[in-house]
Amino acid sequence: MIPVTARIALNEDELHETFMRSSGAGGQNIQKVETAVQLRFDARRSQNLPDPVRARLEQLAGQRLTNDGVIVITAQRHRTRERNRVDAQERLFALIREAALPPPPKRRPTRPTRGSKERRLEGKSQRSDTKRMRGRPDGD
Repeated sequence: MIPVTARIALNEDELHETFMRSSGAGGQNIQKVETAVQLRFDARRSQNLPDPVRARLEQLAGQRLTNDGVIVITAQRHRTRERNRVDAQERLFALIREAALPPPPKRRPTRPTRGSKERRLEGKSQRSDTKRMRGRPDGD
């Protein structure tokens, strides 16, 4: 079991890694070595995620979520396979930790105060006066 939060731990069997060649500018090493990692985690079928966390995780995953409920994270920032594996896992765990946080409280709508309304109207009338004074003077 891999601990993610104090209450959530993932089974190692739930993480599926595939290795591929990194994209980007080539060198003598990049065409031969498969250092990029594609980490797959089936969020919908995971027994270790509570239902509210699973729902928020699917919302947060966005483009990384497939139609089957699998989260796909690709890591190719580093030159070694092991560092890319750790990077992909940390990105997944950070996503799960963010989903495990309680949702923010709902905003209670408020109304503007009487003073703020008066200040806004006063500012509007001052701007109006300024613009009116820019006109050509009357030729009486």
